[in-house]
Amino acid sequence: MKETILAKYGEIILKRGNRPRFEKLLADNIKYALKNITSCRVTVRQATVYVEEFDIEKIDLIVERMSLIFGLVSITKAALCEKDMPTIIKTATEYLRDDLDVNARFKVEAKRADKSFPMTSTEVAIELGGELDEAFPGLVCDVHEPEITVKCEIREVGAYIYIAEKKIPGQGGMPIGSSSKATLLLSGGIDSPVAGHMIAKRGVTIDAVNFFSFPYTSERAKEKVIELASIIARYTSKIKLYIVPFTEIQLAIREKCPEEYMTLIMRRFMMRISEKLALDHGSKALITGESVGQVASQTLAALDVTNAVVDMPILQPLIGMDKIEVIDRAVSIGTYDTSILPYEDCCTVFTPKHPKVNPKRRDVERVEAALDVEALERAALSDVELIEVYPE
Repeated sequence: MKETILAKYGEIILKRGNRPRFEKLLADNIKYALKNITSCRVTVRQATVYVEEFDIEKIDLIVERMSLIFGLVSITKAALCEKDMPTIIKTATEYLRDDLDVNARFKVEAKRADKSFPMTSTEVAIELGGELDEAFPGLVCDVHEPEITVKCEIREVGAYIYIAEKKIPGQGGMPIGSSSKATLLLSGGIDSPVAGHMIAKRGVTIDAVNFFSFPYTSERAKEKVIELASIIARYTSKIKLYIVPFTEIQLAIREKCPEEYMTLIMRRFMMRISEKLALDHGSKALITGESVGQVASQTLAALDVTNAVVDMPILQPLIGMDKIEVIDRAVSIGTYDTSILPYEDCCTVFTPKHPKVNPKRRDVERVEAALDVEALERAALSDVELIEVYPE
């Protein structure tokens, strides 16, 4: 007997003729994610991912890391043994002793993926269940409402035995790299990291851009954004983060434009600069964290004004969500505690008291004409800082 790891994928099963390409990409992503933990062998057969030949002392860390990889829907530790019933019974009795030496209802489910095995799945389940029932007096067989489900999968390599209830859920979605690249406008708030995670879950590679207004925003605010990027990188392996100096643009807007238009014009600059960076680095879309009506700059009229300055598609996965839903997702992916740290970003520092709620494009364009937009953008883009962010 040896302990190994089984993982199941989800949507890839629907890819039919293209499935081998997605399976290879998923296997490569797993090996890349584990390379700083252990060497291992990753193979994919019959919609199952097998991770083997790793440092057994790190198995729990490996499972934890795999639970963050897009494309997997479940991960479990399992015992691998020879495909004969005496060995299967002995292995299940020894490997599952701590789980089965209790007073509980149980059942056995068997799957015979290797059709050359001489017993049917039902016969395997009955024989193994009877032996376990005899070996552990506290168990009571209950096939309808079990508390413990013993799984026995008979596959090409051998028999795999585990407890179904001990499976760890995966992230689901599609493997990173199976779709194109998009650029996330990453602030220090709650929303944008969640938006990035949601789009990455669809297999999209993520770059990020942040607008930094030193000295109005502190170095701690910049560190906060880098930390948020490192949390997202747990799921994506790495992120290229572009830090754009934004102070001169904001000061120019404050000097030459009416206060109520300040947020709208700032966001128009952000969208144009982000699009230029995205095009330069191979992105096909921008990602933002807006939710309709959440703040003044996220009314439909305001979104029309800010989105109008770019031609690139804008992905807004939070658009119909309320704040509680977004917070719940932020907690689940691990960004919430960092997002609420009290270090302000450039948008909150220069917030007008009475922002325009229902702006019209022509009015914003007229106000913006007081600025040398191209010169301000060129100056900001000439001093962009690139930080390659890896999982913390």
